Amino acid sequence: MRNYIFGFLLCFSSYISLQAQQIFSTYTYPLTDFRPPLDIVPPALAGSFGELRSNHFHSGVDFRTNQRTGYPVYAPADGFVSRLRVQNSGFGLALYLTHANGYTTVYGHLSRFNPKIAQIAKSIQYKNQSYEIDEFPSASLIPVRKGEVIAYTGNTGSSGGPHLHFEIRDSKTEATINPQLLGIDIPDHIPPVIHAMYVYRTNGKPFNEYTPKQYFQIAGGNGKYKLNQVSTIHLSGEVGFGIVVNDRHDGASGNNGAYSIELMVDSIKIYTSALERFSFENSKAINSHIDYPTYLRTKQHIQKSFVDPGNPLLVYFKLVNNGRIVFNDGKMHKVTYTITDARGNKSTLSFNVLADAKAQINTPDLPLGTNFAYNKTNEWNKDDVKIVLSKGTLYNDLNFIYKKTAKPQSNAFSEIHHVHNVLTPLHTGFELWIKPDSTLLKHQSKALIVNTNRSSQGGYFENGWVKAKPRTFGSFFVAIDTLAPNITPVNVSNGKNMSALSSMKFRISDGLSGIKSFNGYIDGKWVLMEFDAKTANLWHTFDERTSNGKHQFELIVADMKDNVKRYKIEFYR
Repeated sequence: MRNYIFGFLLCFSSYISLQAQQIFSTYTYPLTDFRPPLDIVPPALAGSFGELRSNHFHSGVDFRTNQRTGYPVYAPADGFVSRLRVQNSGFGLALYLTHANGYTTVYGHLSRFNPKIAQIAKSIQYKNQSYEIDEFPSASLIPVRKGEVIAYTGNTGSSGGPHLHFEIRDSKTEATINPQLLGIDIPDHIPPVIHAMYVYRTNGKPFNEYTPKQYFQIAGGNGKYKLNQVSTIHLSGEVGFGIVVNDRHDGASGNNGAYSIELMVDSIKIYTSALERFSFENSKAINSHIDYPTYLRTKQHIQKSFVDPGNPLLVYFKLVNNGRIVFNDGKMHKVTYTITDARGNKSTLSFNVLADAKAQINTPDLPLGTNFAYNKTNEWNKDDVKIVLSKGTLYNDLNFIYKKTAKPQSNAFSEIHHVHNVLTPLHTGFELWIKPDSTLLKHQSKALIVNTNRSSQGGYFENGWVKAKPRTFGSFFVAIDTLAPNITPVNVSNGKNMSALSSMKFRISDGLSGIKSFNGYIDGKWVLMEFDAKTANLWHTFDERTSNGKHQFELIVADMKDNVKRYKIEFYR
């Protein structure tokens, strides 16, 4: 092996599958089993599979719906409704169909189900006395035929605008798969766009915010790119590369993600990533896949072409030394990036690297800290704080830094504990115990942990500690939540005649711990209240359960610390 590369070629069972799309794939998929879920022609995507999102890869494709709701959604193949879900946020109204070919299709942000499914959902909501439901019907309860209308497009849940979120999953493993590999066709003759390239001076050390990097401007287009005003890069020692890319398809396309990235040095494949499929439990490892410190500072997604040792994603293939390259032989080398979209359109970026000992750039020394290994459980214990990072939390070894400062002046029951910094991503949350001061005594049931932005991290008091599991590093202290949620009536008032109205509407909110539950009652009987978390709108749609005449209505809203707000009125129908 050439002496500028340390490491060993790793053997994988992956292979090139030359399907209709002519792209890298490790599986063979059926291309004709599924029809499109919408009849909007031509289809257009607002979001592609594996697109880089905040803290996750996009798990499906987002079909544009002309900024409208209410388009029919069709079953793409025979099957049955295997999951029926209603959430305040997330997918909002969602359906899961299981098919005989081993795949499950998923539909999110729906405005409503078809009448049969809607009636079943409403019956379950009344039975459970809960707006949110997550049911797994038997295969015989709701069978569907290919082309049958199952629902209508919407904007429910955490949707940022009207569209259909569509997924195809492996029914056995729940891994989500790029729908374009299974014949969901999106017209596309446009190659990916390469915006920038970076060189990271890794020098055999863990990647972090101190890793030196150099930006290179890109010139070109239509699939052919080069470095702008630079013919040769002089490098020495171990480096990693990073690239900024996106993709568009024909017609009304969003700025979508590319499918695969391949890096070669002198005809040797050093790194390949392909967003063919992934498991949901690993989706947060996007923060290891990208240059996370740069993303937090600038919101730019630089995709690293070297893999952190604790990264659990199974989207990497044909790695040499995890993508890290050592240039130390004094020779000229050709480096080539090939970026491919899910339709097989390709873009390339080629440049030369001269291994030049004079080009060495050293990684700066780190502040004095404690070494946390990525591949084991790490603990930090002091008299007033306990921190536990379970194995699998870190993507790299960490030079852990901790300090403590004085407690804030208001609503604070401990000093501030600065737990490293937010620039280091975590795959799972960590256990944080903080010992409160003696003034918390009468408020123990209302205690929680907040960060210095006063954002709740949850938590509870137990055996002298307030315990929580923050998702990110940061600065934390103990606070209390003793204030009840807010209820704002929108179209109701005491004594109002509501005969001409189809629904009663409210807005609800909470100032700290968050909404835990809401329940409405008409004449003492529970009624369905529907909630949209992104707008804080809460409403009840009148049905046959509310007859003409005078009625009593009560709304009870509780937060995570069991502070309760009640709203009572009389109204007429």
